[in-house]
Amino acid sequence: MREGISNLFNLRRGELAPVLVAGLFFFCILTALMMLRPARDALGMERGIDSVRWLFIGTAVVTLLVNPVFGWLVSRFRRLHFIAATYAFFALSLAGFWSLLVFAPGAVGARSGQVFYVWFSVFNLFVTMVFWALLADRFSSEQGKRLFALIAVGGTLGAIFGPWLASHLAEPLGTPSLLLVAAGFLALAIALAWTLVRVRPDRPGAVADATAAAPVADEERRIGGSAWAGLRAVFSSPYLMGIAGYVLTMTIVATFIYFTRLQMVAAAESDLDARTGMLGNIDMWTQVAVLLLQLTLTGHIIRRFGLAFALAALPVATALGFIGLAIYGSFAVLILLEAMNRAVQRGLTRPAREALFTVISREDKYKAKAFIDTFVYRAGDVVGAQTEGLLGRLGLALGGLVTVVVPLALFWAMLGIWLGRAQQRRAAAGAPEPAAQVDAR
Repeated sequence: MREGISNLFNLRRGELAPVLVAGLFFFCILTALMMLRPARDALGMERGIDSVRWLFIGTAVVTLLVNPVFGWLVSRFRRLHFIAATYAFFALSLAGFWSLLVFAPGAVGARSGQVFYVWFSVFNLFVTMVFWALLADRFSSEQGKRLFALIAVGGTLGAIFGPWLASHLAEPLGTPSLLLVAAGFLALAIALAWTLVRVRPDRPGAVADATAAAPVADEERRIGGSAWAGLRAVFSSPYLMGIAGYVLTMTIVATFIYFTRLQMVAAAESDLDARTGMLGNIDMWTQVAVLLLQLTLTGHIIRRFGLAFALAALPVATALGFIGLAIYGSFAVLILLEAMNRAVQRGLTRPAREALFTVISREDKYKAKAFIDTFVYRAGDVVGAQTEGLLGRLGLALGGLVTVVVPLALFWAMLGIWLGRAQQRRAAAGAPEPAAQVDAR
């Protein structure tokens, strides 16, 4: 049975146990996130769409301020210690919000709702970033191309399980108690992070790559360096700058889709229930498409066609979708565009993008990746939101968006192809981690 599973999912000896642990780890994170996301979105919309644009700016500022704090943790503490500290901080924050809702409900208002929106947006990025950084550290480049999509299945299942669990627990336990349940999943994620680092291969001598094995002795070493090393690394490395540019462009375009959807929903005065039902069905089929990609095709696509193809697929699909939206301009086409974007992004592009980080130094895997996956990501939200708002005020609407999206998608696709080839060159060269970047104190 084990050999059959290994052949089906492109696993090799010694990889089954760490893949299962990593998948369960991601399941816990996404369950916690998706339990709380509906509350975040509802609170953000209380003062209208324009307020969401300002909340995006606030979130970007907070992520920039938090980055040096996280960089300091990475420099001073051992790997599992700063990972545990990150998750523990957010779990305690959830307990704090729960206390406010239970013991001081009168203090909960529009302002505190905006604080929760910004906090959740930062929380969302950091917990997923830390997860993928650990995976880039734990698995080799070759393993990442084969296994990251399979591991991401755990996150997809968590994204389905989280809302289901919230719907079944909200009434008997009360909505505030969902915060404690989410905190419990984060605590379980800490235990799984420790297990992932320490799990041994299923059979002796199964793992050929010593860096992928992440021996326990590594935990005695601290990464060291400056709290601002991640920011400096991004601006001094063409490779990391390319990843940052890819993430920035991707987020700008995704924000266009997000606000276009909000505008269409807000403008709908009839058949809103039917459209909401259609949206729910599309979301469900999107998750099915993501699962199919992750379980069967992504690993084989990346292995056969390379990261360059996987990274260029999303820009091409998004550009075609926007052209179709400009031609037909219907709500159904918008939903199909969003569904296609999510399916390709989660099922194919995200595993490929995370594999880009497997060929950089350990310090950059945590510090530079944190800067890219949090501040650069949120900066893309801000640019996308403000650009979409400006085009709307100018009366350009969908036609104006297409004139922006198509050139962006062309640049985005070319950047993805360059990154895929650069990663392949680094992997072939070994991309060794400089010894000076590890502090053995």
